Amino acid sequence: MRARTKSGVLWGAVGALAFLALTQGYILLVGPLPVSLLVRLALAAALGVAVAGVSYVTEHRLARKGRT
Repeated sequence: MRARTKSGVLWGAVGALAFLALTQGYILLVGPLPVSLLVRLALAAALGVAVAGVSYVTEHRLARKGRT
């Protein structure tokens, strides 16, 4: 796996796990969410894919400009 691909996948995992951590914190501090666990997992997966894609695309642009 290329370094750029691995970086994108790892950033996607970070984004998905951060979303799940935020929802868990909300449940602990405020109360139950109006969506089920399966919906939250699906949203986390979609968010992870989006973050991975954006990270993959922007890393090349930032590296080309010397900002990484």
